[in-house]
Amino acid sequence: MNVDDFDFELPAERIALRPAAPRDAARMLLLDGAGTRDAVVTDLPDALRPGDLLVFNDTRVIPAQLEGRRGDARIGATLHKREGPRAWRAFVRNARRLRDGDTIDFGAGVTATSSARGEDGSVLLEFGGAEPVELLLERAGRMPLPPYIASKRPTDARDAEDYQTLFAREAGAVAAPTAALHFTPGLMEALEARGIGHATLTLHVGAGTFLPVKADDTDDHRMHAEWGRLDAATAERLNQVRRDGGRVIAVGTTSLRLIESASGEDGIIRPFEGDTAIFITPGYRFRGIDGLMTNFHLPRSTLFMLVSALMGLDRMQAAYAHAIASGYRFYSYGDASLLLPGRGA
Repeated sequence: MNVDDFDFELPAERIALRPAAPRDAARMLLLDGAGTRDAVVTDLPDALRPGDLLVFNDTRVIPAQLEGRRGDARIGATLHKREGPRAWRAFVRNARRLRDGDTIDFGAGVTATSSARGEDGSVLLEFGGAEPVELLLERAGRMPLPPYIASKRPTDARDAEDYQTLFAREAGAVAAPTAALHFTPGLMEALEARGIGHATLTLHVGAGTFLPVKADDTDDHRMHAEWGRLDAATAERLNQVRRDGGRVIAVGTTSLRLIESASGEDGIIRPFEGDTAIFITPGYRFRGIDGLMTNFHLPRSTLFMLVSALMGLDRMQAAYAHAIASGYRFYSYGDASLLLPGRGA
């Protein structure tokens, strides 16, 4: 498909720079078989059915942005994907000033040696010393806010809490699974009282999620790979929910992509551990999920392509036009949408 088909005009003032407070006070646009209607996140228990299951990504965002020097050259690095105990692939600003074997000083006693440039322009960084890299990043790194927020204001102490979800446990993401930012303990209690369960999986979101689609045709786009794990017990629980007539609702596109990566043509979800580079565009047949709660995505992005595959391109273009006209807040700190295509209804 032509990438231009997924374009739309978004006024800059629609980009949220802070999350709603409280988190579950955010607005929620509901799309289902009955149409499109406005709601708020606290309406979620009534929008779902007893027996449904929400699936969250329990990845935890690490302070993955680093600023340093190689001699007189200023070097910025955003970690992207772990390649080993001390090695991370990173997108590097001013990479032309780096050669293989150069050492970058990030301050606070943190250094890394550069090597192995990738086809995507990334650089492999091997961190020095014996301390766990997580400790080094806590000293020298900062929270990696998306570029559409970071370009408008500096990262501050609030973001250390605002940009982590209620479920964050497994350190390794360089971007938050932002749909889950809307959940609070009170909302989880209301969901449980309604008979709606939840489960977790892990997908470490990489910085590639913010890369623009440069190809003119979706067939020519190469998706970034991310590491994920869905264990056997969770896979069986998801399968049982569907056998019992409930729906598996992914919270966030990261959860959806991992469930679909773990699902066979027979619709059975199996254990999964490893990299996934699944790229979902219109025409894809969903096998493991029955709905999606997600935020509002960038024009021409792989994530807008994904939601268009789930609900139809024309319907999502109309829904986004309604959201823009109605003042919904977009992107990572913005409002939510609940997409229920009607499978299993």
